[in-house]
Amino acid sequence: MNVRAAFPGQSRPAETEDERRVPYRHPQPAESPPELVIPDAVPQDERLWVPQTEDVWFRPLCLSATRGYWQNLLRVRRSGVLSRHRHPQPVHGFVLKGSWRYLEHDWVASEGAYVYEAPGETHTLVVDEGVEEMITMFQVNGAMIYVDPDGQVLAYEDVFTKIDMCRAHFEAVGLGADYVDTFIR
Repeated sequence: MNVRAAFPGQSRPAETEDERRVPYRHPQPAESPPELVIPDAVPQDERLWVPQTEDVWFRPLCLSATRGYWQNLLRVRRSGVLSRHRHPQPVHGFVLKGSWRYLEHDWVASEGAYVYEAPGETHTLVVDEGVEEMITMFQVNGAMIYVDPDGQVLAYEDVFTKIDMCRAHFEAVGLGADYVDTFIR
């Protein structure tokens, strides 16, 4: 058998170019949920934006009830303080439009920026004057715990509260409460 390196320290049987273009011939694992492909992640249909607070919406992309995380787009169309919160697990963000920052740090997350938020950190999200619209893709693992300046818990969100918000919103705008099932994995 002819073997060539796929990655350093690994090897695999060699394939011809034609063999590489043959799709996998066997069924996927029965327990594996279906892929989730959203061609219009930044939608034109305003009904897909779930209101969070005044001038703040989220667009669900993946609501992982089995793993306890959610991935969404956060859209803000106002300047000011959005929330002070902490996360018990890491958060990942990628800024698609506009910019935002945390009062506790000296950096600004601008269009094209990736942000990693460490577990346990508390921060206050701000959208500065002059930013007409901010859209950031976030993956939030675990929960968002809203706190006062001294760390006293005021409220929380997790994947299940997000699902409930989506279910109520989609029902109210005529998409049907079960439309949220599209995003649940």
